[in-house]
Amino acid sequence: MMIRLGTLLFLLTSTLLLHVPYVAAHSSIWHPSMWGFNVTAQTFPYDNRPVAPLVNLTFDKWWFHGHLDYPPNPGDYFELPAGQVATAEVACNKGATSYFASSEGGDIRSADDPCPGSPTSAYHTTGIDDVKGCAIAIAYKSNVSDVQPEDFAVFSVNHTCVWDRFTDFPVPARMPPCPEGGCTCAWFWIHSPDSGSEQNYMNGFKCNVTGATSNVAVAPPQVPRRCGADPDHQVAQATPGNCTYGAKQPFYWFQAERNNMNEDTYAPPFYTDLYNFKDGAQDDIFMDSYTSIPPPSPQQTVVPTPVVQSLSTATATPASTSQPPVSTSSNNSPNLDGPPSGQTNSRICRLSNKNALNVQRRALPVPAFIHKRLKRKPGTFSLWNPLPF
Repeated sequence: MMIRLGTLLFLLTSTLLLHVPYVAAHSSIWHPSMWGFNVTAQTFPYDNRPVAPLVNLTFDKWWFHGHLDYPPNPGDYFELPAGQVATAEVACNKGATSYFASSEGGDIRSADDPCPGSPTSAYHTTGIDDVKGCAIAIAYKSNVSDVQPEDFAVFSVNHTCVWDRFTDFPVPARMPPCPEGGCTCAWFWIHSPDSGSEQNYMNGFKCNVTGATSNVAVAPPQVPRRCGADPDHQVAQATPGNCTYGAKQPFYWFQAERNNMNEDTYAPPFYTDLYNFKDGAQDDIFMDSYTSIPPPSPQQTVVPTPVVQSLSTATATPASTSQPPVSTSSNNSPNLDGPPSGQTNSRICRLSNKNALNVQRRALPVPAFIHKRLKRKPGTFSLWNPLPF
């Protein structure tokens, strides 16, 4: 009897350990326009689901999550209404989204919860005050084979991502139309170091700008620079002269190759004011947004001012806010529990009021054995320069 009990305990423990990586399921954007929309844990010899983190990988494995051989169906696009809000679904599992019908585990949706039944550690945060934002970037190229990391320009940021399943991304009013065949977009996220190791998330998808009224191109995106107040690293005041202004690239960080950021383990780059990523539409990314931009540096005292202001803000057109993402093909599942049409998502917490929220969603620490932290070689890290000089 004791032997059987011991065997049973061993099997239960082994089963739990095997499932821990999937409980700590991370997060991803979900839409049929994605590359890898139907990739499962069995598709690759390793776990390469859209929610799997990307760290210390070769370019072919982290670029588009290694999913370029798993493209979306023709005609599937994520629509970006110029001057309005595009609402995406971010979750730890496809079954928690409107697209549950094509998930392995079926419908597990729970209102706006991105990870139903899981602690906040599943999406790498200790609470609403610990989320660090995510971004959507665009490349004005329809052929994904032509897209390079330097082509992506961040056009929308949500500072409270990934706290809610329905995540609003305001689109700049002056976004130009895409070329024939649409644009190529990608979702990017780096989480706080307080709940997990140094991980990147990237998921590419086909996108198309709708309702465009401007033909001014997006400027060539530059590498973001750390310039905001950073109390965690004893930087009390922001250094605006060190910011990158205008169009900015996403963060490519902690991979084996093709990085554009050199930040260390405990000082990840975030899509926040720390790198001059404002919450919402990035309205200064166009060729005519500035007459000139001085070279950024910690000693720079000249801060450029945008010449062309936004035609309108995304929040000025709430009728399109919180609409579920729309697919143009038959594999789009209907949204059954999204925010009401014509209303903003009350659970999208903006930076201005997040400190007033005292919400902890089953916050539990991630077991230490799940993550291992990597270390940079001495002498390569600088908070104030994105690359070693």
